[in-house]
Amino acid sequence: MNDAEKGAQPDLKPAAIKETIVLVGMMGAGKSSVGRRLAAHLALPFVDADSEIEAAAGCSISDVFALHGEAAFRDGERKVITRLLQGPKHVLSTGGGAFMDPNTRALIRDAGISVWLRADIETLERRTGRRPDRPLLQRDDPRKVIEALLAERDPIYAEADVVVDSDDRPVEETVDLVMRELQRFLATRKDPS
Repeated sequence: MNDAEKGAQPDLKPAAIKETIVLVGMMGAGKSSVGRRLAAHLALPFVDADSEIEAAAGCSISDVFALHGEAAFRDGERKVITRLLQGPKHVLSTGGGAFMDPNTRALIRDAGISVWLRADIETLERRTGRRPDRPLLQRDDPRKVIEALLAERDPIYAEADVVVDSDDRPVEETVDLVMRELQRFLATRKDPS
């Protein structure tokens, strides 16, 4: 962030947002913490797709993986995200693998603005190590799993409308960067309405 960006608050007006803002990226990238604060700044509801999936399934994501497998989880995830995108605009935090599904990605592209919160492996490893409920990290050495997922997912995440690095800066600074990049994105595209 340059000195001009540090001092100036983004001037993104809530009325400028016409569709759901969808946060994508790896587990541990900060989608939920950034999403909650971004939603507050924009006076929009915040929705965590993982919480909605758990409510729909009646059990935790870890249990869905254990009982039904990843394919069943991804199918349910796609259905929940479809429902959420059909509702009123909001800030939506998605699970790390959601954007990997081509159908889900197309839905997000058509009905939302995607924001990739990009983080390096050290940040992801440190953040995900704080939570033991990450099914994909319970199979093998977490760092190796994260490295493999980054290699597979980063080229797909790069298709997002907006990219913001999520590192060790305070969450509010990351939110300011997201708002600045959203403002830039909205200024350069045609009005979707």
